[in-house]
Amino acid sequence: MISANNVTLRVGKKALFEDVNIKFTGGNCYGMIGANGAGKSTFLKILSGQLEPTKGEVIITPGERLSFLQQDHFKYDEYVVLDAVILGNARLYEIMKEKEAIYAKEDFTDEDGIKASELEAEFATMNGWEAESDAAILLNGLGIDTELHSKYLKDLTGAEKVKVLLAQALFGNPDILLLDEPTNHLDLDAIAWLEEFLINFENTVIVVSHDRYFLNKICTQIADIDYGKIQLYAGNYDFWYESSQLLIRQMKEANKKKEEKIKELQDFISRFSANASKSKQATSRKKALEKIELDEIKPSSRKYPYIDFRPKRQIGNEVLSVEGLSKTMDGEKILDNITFTLGHDDKVAFVGSNELAKTVLFKILIGEMEPDEGTYKWGITTSQSYFPKDFGREFDSDYTITEWLTQYSDDKDVTYVRGFLGRMLFAGEDGVKRLKVLSGGEKVRCLLSKMMISGANVLLLDEPTNHLDMESITALNNGMIKFPGVLLFTSRDHQIVQTCANRIMEIVPGGKLIDKITTYDEYLESDEMARKRQTYTIQTEEND
Repeated sequence: MISANNVTLRVGKKALFEDVNIKFTGGNCYGMIGANGAGKSTFLKILSGQLEPTKGEVIITPGERLSFLQQDHFKYDEYVVLDAVILGNARLYEIMKEKEAIYAKEDFTDEDGIKASELEAEFATMNGWEAESDAAILLNGLGIDTELHSKYLKDLTGAEKVKVLLAQALFGNPDILLLDEPTNHLDLDAIAWLEEFLINFENTVIVVSHDRYFLNKICTQIADIDYGKIQLYAGNYDFWYESSQLLIRQMKEANKKKEEKIKELQDFISRFSANASKSKQATSRKKALEKIELDEIKPSSRKYPYIDFRPKRQIGNEVLSVEGLSKTMDGEKILDNITFTLGHDDKVAFVGSNELAKTVLFKILIGEMEPDEGTYKWGITTSQSYFPKDFGREFDSDYTITEWLTQYSDDKDVTYVRGFLGRMLFAGEDGVKRLKVLSGGEKVRCLLSKMMISGANVLLLDEPTNHLDMESITALNNGMIKFPGVLLFTSRDHQIVQTCANRIMEIVPGGKLIDKITTYDEYLESDEMARKRQTYTIQTEEND
């Protein structure tokens, strides 16, 4: 168990948290939610001991081990992958190294023998003999192939490092597990594996995530941070949302009844306070009036943008024809004879573990990259708008937000342009912010403004939820559902894929394409999907 007692954290004169009292017990998975800047990650740092509160204390049951997901992707660059995972249990790793040092001695003494014996006993108690195999199971589950287990972390890609650090946090069955955005950089297969791991995890989990489907799958409780307080709700994310909305409605209805009662009492008092025969009743009602208190309903600190993609032109029947697209990069076949045709009702989610393959396909279709072989042709009624996964160069200028967006608008009227920015929460002086000072989330909202103002009837979105808070993700999800044109998108957000796509295309290892008209959940449950996964598992085992 871990608890916070009267925890307060002040940053300057501002109190980020004020007298927070909360207890996290074993067997529960707590989803910590709140608007950007509410302090979710900061509170995890307080719980883990990385940050000292201004006041109050964090108490952990004696003897319990706490593990948290490291955010420094370079901290373990000089470690072998398996060793980095086992470091998740620092004491076990220390014992392993002490043993190695003792057994490597040329002048092995009796004292060394006694020390080695003690270490062996503790090592066995901690299931040390299974450490490497347990670490390998975690790595394989997250998609780190066995051939990478003996490499140094510095030789891995950024996405692979994230998976290794996650395996490190999960290693050794910690009593308390703190996870800050664990699904970032994970593909959908790895997220599904992590969901099952956490569902079966029997100790305490506290997780910060913007993935609503993920929170719905794993959480038994929701810890909602708003205005420096943390309120616990039993159930998953959807239950929290319904409960919180119901509570607000009930408070508003109760206040409405109280306001009606107040008006009734005030009318009586004003009519009869000067009437001698009614003076006692008027006095009685004055006392009753003084006792009525309206419930304080604070507006939430959460802010939802308004995302509405409206095509300027209706799309025709011929949308996109792709024939035999192939691309090889650095000796690897990324795309292999990709062929498909899109109709005017298609909403296509591109899935698969190879992130590069999906990005390369999008860049080819938008004209930013040439294929090695094959052709593609957009219909004459189509207009495309593209959200790139890597958008850094887009914001490398001295433009203000308004100046930047104006260049993409047919209507150059400042009021018209700022209307689109206002929908994305850029109000007032925000419009004169310089592009170079924007946060990741603000840049994404700018790009979505650009897509809205374009009026395109075909949208290509490559991981648009990166950097967004849950409120913006919800707004984007709703905007994609309502969009009447054609969608081609990639996303790690299961709920977006499930609710927006009517067609699934998976680029499998080797660059081939599986194309099915179906929802994502149906695709995952299909017999063909199960056979495909089994085939690749067998191939991997044979290669090993």
